[in-house]
Amino acid sequence: MMKDRSLRFRMMVLFCTVVGVILGASYLAFWGLLAHEVSTQLNRQLQETTRPIVADLIAEPSSQDINRMDIAGQFFELLDPAGHVLQRSRNLEAPIDLKGLSISISQPTFGIATLGTGESVRIALIPFQQGTKPLVLAVAIPTFGTNRVVDSFGGIAVSLFLVSLLATALISTLYVGRSLAPITALTEHAALMANRVTNREGFWSPLPVSSRHDELGRLAETFNHLLQSVDSAVRQLRQFVTDASHELRTPLSVLHGETELMLSKPRTAEEYRETLCLFDDEFKKLTRIVEGLFTLSMADAGQLHLVCEPLYINEVLEEACALVSSRARAKNIRIVRDLDQEVPYVGDEAFLHQLFLIFLDNAIKYSLSGTSVRVTLENRDDEVRASFADQGVGISNEHLPFIFERFYRAAPANSGEAQSGGLGLAIAQAIVGAQGGSIECESTPGVGSTFTVVLPVTQLRETPSEITPKRKLILG
Repeated sequence: MMKDRSLRFRMMVLFCTVVGVILGASYLAFWGLLAHEVSTQLNRQLQETTRPIVADLIAEPSSQDINRMDIAGQFFELLDPAGHVLQRSRNLEAPIDLKGLSISISQPTFGIATLGTGESVRIALIPFQQGTKPLVLAVAIPTFGTNRVVDSFGGIAVSLFLVSLLATALISTLYVGRSLAPITALTEHAALMANRVTNREGFWSPLPVSSRHDELGRLAETFNHLLQSVDSAVRQLRQFVTDASHELRTPLSVLHGETELMLSKPRTAEEYRETLCLFDDEFKKLTRIVEGLFTLSMADAGQLHLVCEPLYINEVLEEACALVSSRARAKNIRIVRDLDQEVPYVGDEAFLHQLFLIFLDNAIKYSLSGTSVRVTLENRDDEVRASFADQGVGISNEHLPFIFERFYRAAPANSGEAQSGGLGLAIAQAIVGAQGGSIECESTPGVGSTFTVVLPVTQLRETPSEITPKRKLILG
């Protein structure tokens, strides 16, 4: 039943229960201490009263002082070891009912007795020797006043307990309500954002933060960061799906159109060959897009595993330059290489090769005819820097923050498509990130762009002489 209740109700019940138990135990303990202290004080008073009387009885064995005593609120009896009353004060009409208290004692004994009138009294039995004869002096005082004080305190304690419990319930209701108000606001705000999750403009808006110093405030801030990241991821995913579908639709449309045209009537062998060449180009584009998407999906999932092996990074870069030299000559672009320094490195050769090809392809694609692309490699103490500087169209400042987004195009529409289908720089960033490096970009519209790949060298564990066989295998 309690599980079906609200958190506010359960917290209030728990708070009241804990406080109620503590208050009840405190009042009960205080009441017990008070009752014990009252009894102790009465016993001390009885002992003080009997001390001079016992001294007189010992000094004058034949005196009848007890029979002559008539003190209001005090009752006396002199008993022998058999329990027979030898003397009693004048204000006692009948012997005191000892309620089972033993007379055969050697130490003072205290207890509750009853007078002949039925009145309850506190009694002290004080043993002493009158010569060789053992006697017991019984002294009793009424407990009505002290009992009334204890009972009154008990009633007051019960009343205070109920009032305290009620006040605790009210305070806990207000406090718990105010404490849980931010959670209620968070819930309502989260429900509102859940209803807006399909909004293309984004569903996220900041959750209210009551206080940045308590747990709920930190929880709200954490949710704000989480929802902002989710909103950004959803937007990127939508944009990615839209761009990917657009990129895939173009080659598929070309393939579909060419297929319909080829099947519309019989063709010559040369026409079939031209159409198949066109198919081959479009299939290569599709393959590049799909492979790029696969690489990025692996990077997003943290599964882009690199095969780290010793190599000379300048040779990998030299080989990449050789592969794009034919395309560069076709556009009358000269590739200027400054790769004389041998740079040992530990990394994934295939991914490094793909990384360098991306920047070389882009540099050639966006450079004007008759210009040059300069490739340099620097080996510093803690990093390797590979730079690709072109004399192309350049990138304006408003595009620079977005050039590593997937399918983002900063170049003019008539400059052609990138070899990676709009995924090149995103793939490059994923590869460099997996290597623990970074990419720097400097660009001036109409002048050109310079991309610099910065790779850490902390992974290097072998000397150049130890990786020479690997180098010879690559060159051979």
